[in-house]
Amino acid sequence: MKRFAAEFVGTALLLATVVGSGIMGESLAAGNAAVVLLANAIATGAALYVLILGFAPISGAHFNPVVSLIEAAFRRMPRAQLPWYLVAQIAGALAGVVLAHAMFGLDLVQHSQHVRATHGELLGEVVATFGLWLVIATSSRAHPAATPAAVALYIVAAYWFTSSTSFANPAVTLARSFSDTFAGIRGADVPGFIAAQLGGGALAAGFTARLLPKA
Repeated sequence: MKRFAAEFVGTALLLATVVGSGIMGESLAAGNAAVVLLANAIATGAALYVLILGFAPISGAHFNPVVSLIEAAFRRMPRAQLPWYLVAQIAGALAGVVLAHAMFGLDLVQHSQHVRATHGELLGEVVATFGLWLVIATSSRAHPAATPAAVALYIVAAYWFTSSTSFANPAVTLARSFSDTFAGIRGADVPGFIAAQLGGGALAAGFTARLLPKA
């Protein structure tokens, strides 16, 4: 239960950061989207670093169904725990969105109208998720203590170099469809993003399985 609680709370705080920093950025940036994205990226990277650092010894600090699926596939976590990890991550992500809305006095549950439907954005999600697992797999073997920083820095960079601003996480994607704010994504676009993320994760898992020695 400690593992599942850690995944729930960690994912909730991550989403509260993603959505809340977007709301705060929009309120302060006077319409400058670049400033909002910069604030969003820095806040998300900072939160990821401290959350992974703190929760990794408890649950592995996945906060992401793709990471949990790969870890279970490689038998580095008991497969019987996988469904509970996924439930905790999805529930935590939804709770984090509601929390962010509550802090800023917005409707707790919204339906995003932010269209993210281009082929370039879908390719961006493949690239973002591929890179995320590549960073996790390589840094955790080369310098395990540096993995929280490596993941956080990658996400900050991927906010800027991917066309999709790097969701790279099915739980995050689903939850952000319930926020009609800067961080939102239209519900109709969620299945395509999740498919791209699963594809990117599968490609990365296959690549690193051959590139790296067995854990």
